[in-house]
Amino acid sequence: MSRQDFINTALAGIVIAALIASGIAPYDRLTWLMEVAPVLIALPLLYVTRRSYPLTALLYVLIAIHALVLIGGGAYTYARVPFGFWLQELLGTARNPYDKIGHLLQGFVPALVAREILLRGDWVRGARMTAFLCICVALAISACYELIEWAAALAMGQGADEFLGTQGDQWDTQSDMFMALIGASSALLLLSRRHDRQLAELRKNAV
Repeated sequence: MSRQDFINTALAGIVIAALIASGIAPYDRLTWLMEVAPVLIALPLLYVTRRSYPLTALLYVLIAIHALVLIGGGAYTYARVPFGFWLQELLGTARNPYDKIGHLLQGFVPALVAREILLRGDWVRGARMTAFLCICVALAISACYELIEWAAALAMGQGADEFLGTQGDQWDTQSDMFMALIGASSALLLLSRRHDRQLAELRKNAV
């Protein structure tokens, strides 16, 4: 087993263990299922494509971190995550800000996923156009998620409150998408060079 295979296996083990633990006695079972649904979809997909379309090490780590944040939100509901209360006290915010971490990553991780797909497939040329499209993809995903929350609110009524996690903020949807924008922009600014190096290494190993 290569070093990267070992790391990927360890990451998958951590995520699966957290997923199982979170599902034993979540605060609200339906909310848990809706929050961890992306993890339940991503895990099998990443496993199936691990040989035919392996991702960079950076992306695997970021996806695992994002999965753990989603799992935490599913277990407690975003408004009740203990780490969020610690942040609320530290930052002096009026509400538990844990969900904003989730939406920050909702921009951060998809932007790099889009970047990897676009660059590996030679679908786009030029750093500026690549960055623009990556941010567009991240914001599109964020908007789709907000539409899913809206649909859940219509279907479930008051029962959707835990899933929505608005905590009385009338601008929650807009701030969620703004956090995704910040996340996507930050990912491209901070990690593009490292991502390029890992993409080059991936191409070399594929030859």
